[in-house]
Formats: sequence, structure tokens, C-alpha cells
Amino acid sequence: MQPTDPRIRGYTEDQVRILLAELQERGRAFGLIFPSATTDTTMDGRVLVAFNTAPASTLMNLLTLLFDADRERSCGS
Repeated sequence: MQPTDPRIRGYTEDQVRILLAELQERGRAFGLIFPSATTDTTMDGRVLVAFNTAPASTLMNLLTLLFDADRERSCGS
């Protein structure tokens, strides 16, 4: 997902917080820890995530990678 993807504008700050919680949970299994990740500000209708002010699309892309990795681990077991 690109930062300019229009679908990203549909996510509210609360929804992004829920996605961050899921990232924390799924990432932990892979040793990925984001202790300070939180929502930041809204810019041009997009909620920013505080990974050094990354767009929410970064969060979506990280979650996609973790979903894929989790699925591959499940298939390989």
C-alpha cells in the first residue's frame, strides 16, 4: 500500500490504534518490538503513526508482511 493510496483516508485514529496493537502482538513472535509506536497527527486526511512519523500505510505494509510470515510458518509446520 502506498502512502497516497486513497483507502488509507478511511482509517480513523481508533482503527489505527487497533492495528498498532495487532502489530505489537504479531511482531512479538518474530522478535519485532515497537514499544513506542502510537498514532501521531493527521496530515492531509491521513493518520500518521509515530515510527518516526511514518504514514499509516507503513503499518499496513508491516502487518501484511507479518500475516504472510505467520501463514508460511503455519503451512511449514
